[in-house]
This record gives sequence, C-alpha cells and structure tokens, in this order.
Amino acid sequence: MRLRNSTQTFHVLVTCFSTISGWCSDAPKPLLQAHAHNDYEHKRPLLDTLDHGFCSFEADIHLVNGQLLVAHNRSEVKTNRTLQSLYLDPLRERIHKNGGRVYAAGPECTLLIDLKSDWHSTYPILRKLLEQYSDILSTFRGDTKQTNAIMAIITGNRAREMFAGESVRYAAYDGELIDLDSTASPALIPWISSNWAQTFRWRGSGTMAESEKRELQEIVRKAHDKGRRVRFWGGPDTSPFWRQLLAENVDLVNTDNLDGLEQFLKNL
Repeated sequence: MRLRNSTQTFHVLVTCFSTISGWCSDAPKPLLQAHAHNDYEHKRPLLDTLDHGFCSFEADIHLVNGQLLVAHNRSEVKTNRTLQSLYLDPLRERIHKNGGRVYAAGPECTLLIDLKSDWHSTYPILRKLLEQYSDILSTFRGDTKQTNAIMAIITGNRAREMFAGESVRYAAYDGELIDLDSTASPALIPWISSNWAQTFRWRGSGTMAESEKRELQEIVRKAHDKGRRVRFWGGPDTSPFWRQLLAENVDLVNTDNLDGLEQFLKNL
C-alpha cells in the first residue's frame, strides 16, 4: 500500500495500534493459581479453560485398545475423545501460533494427566505419545529441567518406579503428603496433591480451626522448602474456601467453576 502523505500515514498507524490494543484487551490474563479439575467435562474441553486464563488443567485417561481415551469412568469413554485430539494437538497448534507459549509471552502451563488404568500398561503408551510432543513439553534429565510451554505431570494410578531407566522424561510425578519429606528433586516431584477431606474437617463455613490452620501452614512450608507447589482436591468449590487457601499460600486452587474462580482471582 502506497501512502500519499503524512496524514494518511498517521491514520494508518492509529488504526493498527487500535487493532492491536483490541487484541490485547481480549486476551485472557494467565491465572497461575487456577487449576481446572476434570477439565474434559466442560462443554469445550481445554478451550473453555484457556478462555478463562487457567494455567493448569486436568485430563483423566483410560487405556482402551491401545488408545488413551479421556473420561472420568471407563464406561464413559468415546473413541474420538483421545488425549491427542482434546489436549495435545490443540495445545501444539495454539503454542506455535503464540510464539512458543500457551499464552503469548506467558508462563509455563501444566497438563495434569490422571491415570485411571494400571500404570504398568498405560504409562509406556503415554510416554511414547508424549515423546511425539517434545517440541512443546518441558523435559527432564535427572534433576535438570528444560522448561517449555507445557509441563506434564502424572497423577492417579502412578508410581515413581515407572520412570526407572529413563534418561529423558517427558513428565513429572504428582506427589502426595507422604512425599513432603522426600529428598527427591522438584524436577521429579514439582508439586504435592492431596484430598482435602481426608486431612481437614473445615468445609469453608465459619472460621477454620487454629489447629487446622497450623497443619495447613506446615504442609505448605514443607512443600515450599523443597521447591514444590501444593494443590488440594475434594474440598468446597466456594470463594470462602479459595480465599482461605490463598491466605495460607496454597499455590493452586482446584475448581470446576471456571467463571467463578476467574472473577474471584481477578478481583483480589
């Protein structure tokens, strides 16, 4: 396009700036504390979660006839809902469009993969699959991590021994409370997950007992001292509960309520 004069040049620049500003204002703000529990149960798996700015999302998988199918229960699997089609492929496409990140110039995000079938048969298939997406996944060599757009973490029916003999890993391990005192590197166990209801009685109503606050603070302290993050599941999905978690420095808020948590975090 040939510009006839300086006035026309000015108007073109203003138009371009306005367009870019519009794109920026429409882009969701990455929410580091937001974890989408059972993300695949939303109308648009992964996509709805990313539209809300979540930086962590969870997929349950079953090994069925050699395929890794996403569903909570084995009876609910569908052959067209694979880990690749719902998560890995759309993530790769988005990351390449955004210059190497899930959110343009954004942080590393987390894909939590919950093994619902036996790891002995499931993990070898999963590892081969993840290797095909090494261009977008953070990788691990011993205690050394090479950060990329996505860190895969394995939870559910898992064991640390499934990584035995690997010189390169394409996933990390979801620790439990028994791992709080582990000397394992955060490159192996980057975070600790636990069922809230199995440890605490408080359900988000009224004041949390001081004894339970101290116990929660000790869990967080131990995890942070080892360079790990903390996530609880099975707790109330309410703003008073979220507020208490964040007040005690819990790193990730587990939710099924994408709209509610996004607005809550934006209003802090």
